[in-house]
Amino acid sequence: MIVLGIETSCDETAAAIVTDAREIRADVVLSQLDDHTPYGGVVPEIAARAHLEHLDGLIRRAMAEAGIGFGDLDAVAATGGPGLIGGVIVGVMTAKAIAAARNLPFVAVNHLEGHALTARLTDDVAFPYLLLLVSGGHCQLLAVEGVGRYRRLGTTIDDAVGEAFDKTAKLLGLGYPGGPLVEKAAARATNPGRFELPRPMLGRPGCDFSFSGLKTAVRRHVEELGAPLSDADRDDLAAAFQATVAEVLADRCARAIRRFKEDHPQGGALVVAGGVAANKAIRSRLSTLAEKQRMQFVAPPLRLCTDNAAMIAWAGIERFRLGESDPLNFAPRPRWPLDPTAAPVIGRAGVGAGVKA
Repeated sequence: MIVLGIETSCDETAAAIVTDAREIRADVVLSQLDDHTPYGGVVPEIAARAHLEHLDGLIRRAMAEAGIGFGDLDAVAATGGPGLIGGVIVGVMTAKAIAAARNLPFVAVNHLEGHALTARLTDDVAFPYLLLLVSGGHCQLLAVEGVGRYRRLGTTIDDAVGEAFDKTAKLLGLGYPGGPLVEKAAARATNPGRFELPRPMLGRPGCDFSFSGLKTAVRRHVEELGAPLSDADRDDLAAAFQATVAEVLADRCARAIRRFKEDHPQGGALVVAGGVAANKAIRSRLSTLAEKQRMQFVAPPLRLCTDNAAMIAWAGIERFRLGESDPLNFAPRPRWPLDPTAAPVIGRAGVGAGVKA
């Protein structure tokens, strides 16, 4: 089975060709970073226009790299949500056009499910497993019990962890995107234990997260230090922030592991996915936790942690081989929760509803 995947939910335009043998024949991603950096974040209209301008060319390039034609495809999969709706529309309409013209099945993929199932593409991880999904718009702990079967154990009550990285980078004058820049600054720190920061939700019951207070604490330190920050101040504060986030994530995951094992005594892997999963300090902390809990730890290759179309193609394969596809009147969704039964988060309906910020 050969599937074309299309991803346009945020600021990466991507196309990929993937087979049901877990072979990625082509994986093309065009970053819009230069377009959005002057604004300090993603501008939805700019993102949608860039998708519209480049997607057709990226699909042609992916097909050429894979050495196939449209007649070789078995299905077309595209992100149907959640995400910036203008971009999602571009990808969905392009996929529908290909499916209609070539009489191919169309599969609308939940972007979050793409992240959730990436570990099955890269490591053939068996169900069930515990997933920490961490990105710019999401911070969730989910029991992944099968394709389309997700049970949310915890989520953020305010900022997503990737959002906290971006805001901290801005406070420190590091620029955008925040995640990799904070990680680079933290690696340069000469006194990483210099600043004391709060550990929101650490040790509390449940598996929910909170990062708003941590961001506020960083801002207060910046104000006390005064502008401009020295390189040492910036690097040491970045290191303190990163270490705090890693500690909080490990604490919340430890609680989720206990709940997961109650329901699945046979065990399962601990999987981390999403853009923030590219952070090496966080990976290391979670790997140590998994080892102590005698669980397999799986983190996809760095290029498959951030938004990409290979994960969309694979999620499409997972659904299609179960006999699932979508009609061509499918409506793109700005919100699409993985666990529709989970209670909404008070004060942050977006994360609770599965919005991709």
